[in-house]
Amino acid sequence: MKKVALVGPPNAGKTSLFNWLTGSNFKTVNYPGATVNFFRGDALEQYGFACEFIDTPGVYSLFPKSQDEEITQKILIGENSEVSPDQVIVVIDATQFERHLNIFHQVSALNIPTIVAVTMLDILKESGQSIDLNILSKELGVPVVGIDGLLGGGVQELMDSVAGRESEKSSQIEPEALQKWTQEIFTEFGLENNRLHKLSFIDCKSKRNWHHLKVTDKLDKFLLHPIFGLVFFVVVMSLLFTSIYSFSVPLMDFVDAGFSSLSQYILVAGEQSLWAQFLADGVVTGFGAFFIFVPQVAILFFGLILLEDTGYLARATTLVDRPLSLLGMNGRSFVPLLSGYACAVPAAMAARTITNKKERLLTLFVLPLMNCSARLPVYALLLTFFFTGKPMWYGGVALAAIYFLSIIVGALAALILRRFIKDSGQSLFMMELPLYRRPRIMPVLSQVLAKTKFFVRKAGPIIFALSLVIWVTSVFPNYEMTDDVQRLQSSYIAQAGHLMEPVFEPMGVDWRVGVGIISAFAAREVFVSALALVFNVTEENAIGGDGSEESVAATLLEKMKTAKLANGGLIFTPATIIGLIIFFMIALQCLATVGVIYQETNSVRFTVFQLVSFNVVAYLLAVGVQIFA
Repeated sequence: MKKVALVGPPNAGKTSLFNWLTGSNFKTVNYPGATVNFFRGDALEQYGFACEFIDTPGVYSLFPKSQDEEITQKILIGENSEVSPDQVIVVIDATQFERHLNIFHQVSALNIPTIVAVTMLDILKESGQSIDLNILSKELGVPVVGIDGLLGGGVQELMDSVAGRESEKSSQIEPEALQKWTQEIFTEFGLENNRLHKLSFIDCKSKRNWHHLKVTDKLDKFLLHPIFGLVFFVVVMSLLFTSIYSFSVPLMDFVDAGFSSLSQYILVAGEQSLWAQFLADGVVTGFGAFFIFVPQVAILFFGLILLEDTGYLARATTLVDRPLSLLGMNGRSFVPLLSGYACAVPAAMAARTITNKKERLLTLFVLPLMNCSARLPVYALLLTFFFTGKPMWYGGVALAAIYFLSIIVGALAALILRRFIKDSGQSLFMMELPLYRRPRIMPVLSQVLAKTKFFVRKAGPIIFALSLVIWVTSVFPNYEMTDDVQRLQSSYIAQAGHLMEPVFEPMGVDWRVGVGIISAFAAREVFVSALALVFNVTEENAIGGDGSEESVAATLLEKMKTAKLANGGLIFTPATIIGLIIFFMIALQCLATVGVIYQETNSVRFTVFQLVSFNVVAYLLAVGVQIFA
């Protein structure tokens, strides 16, 4: 089968084009001997031509300065016959044409049949410009196709070119002339900016429309300002994390009501049988205690994608390059660190683009300190308890403070560790700044849905398994007891919890909270559902008696208010809540993160040191809060 490689810079629309070409018929693979992954997929049957597409890692040059660029180079030169391409599609962003043309020049030197796919033409048109693709094709000597990445326009024409259904356009210039002509273009751009409109295939309709392109420069003077830019950055991040807590409340209430109704229906239909209790109190209550916080996760993804879609995320990366350099990292660390607020697993993989080994190790080390979305259910529960009866914005401000505190903790960790990692060559940071553009709401929502579904699929099986274990161990061996309290106190989980209690007593909690903390080492978000099960929160015993007035979450909060230690003192005091927040903020509890950190570093020593140090520091700080409270 014919193999076609897609090559282009990051954010040029390459992956969107790959999705149009293959649909969902693709898989992620690692290049042999490397941790860098790429995509392989078969063309959809609707295009009428069978071939395999290879979506290579995004590159700025085929002279590699990072592992991503090295892998793309190896694929193109045919180092591995399994992925050696018969044809190359060079994806070029029309708004960054003068820089992206360099990729085409380098690929053409490899003597592989090439097609150019030009994206972002709609954005270029909004600025009053257009590219004559026919003239461009004659100049370059290869087929050129315009692509609409949002609607799929031009994809069939591109497939026709791949299949050779159109007669190849003969080159009007020899390779030597092409190289000379390309170098002249770059020489011209190097001496004077904004000369792209002088090329024959670029049409600028008016000076006024050309002046419209200056809007980006005007905005950047403010948004990239060393002072005003940082202030704006802090405001944007504060709004993002405050909205996570505040705007999700109606959606959380809706989800909560749905799970409450389902649980009550199962108990009634099953006549309180053991299986009905398992489904209602174990499965539904366990999942419900997690799903109630999915709206907050979705809002977080929405904010991150929106920042990227508008072009501001690249500016934020450039803006924080200098502060990060003081910590031993650079601007390339920003995207992995920011992605860590969603999930540390893909964030660790994103750190592969950091060329300097020391900077990459520092980034990987502090990544788990970024408050991933799995912590949101924990923070939401604890903050709701802490600010019960207070205005909603109290919790939002507190959540934003937690996120900014995690940045400070990460900075301190980087400052300490950088002294123990040897320098590994010169640091290199290069970031292309796209034009500002209006986000397209439907594609943004589509990405939010996809990322949220991935998060749920990732956490769902773990939550189901642990909910099953916790319910079984909290009901058996004396499942026939009618008194729920006595049954729980004599259960297997109570027996195991009492053995662990001396470890958690210095934190101000008992064995029940300890069970939740241990469960969270499989996935942090399990802490909430574990508490709901251990504290025997079911629809049957909800406030009001029939579960119709109060939800599982509200009942759990009531249980927490009255929960007491063996000595009669309250478990959940202000000091305990603060200690738990600090513990979850620092502790490395996600086993998936531990696994991917080892995969990315290939170092048992680094991984074990990170795991042990984070958890020990988190425990000592939580204990310290109790001592000095």
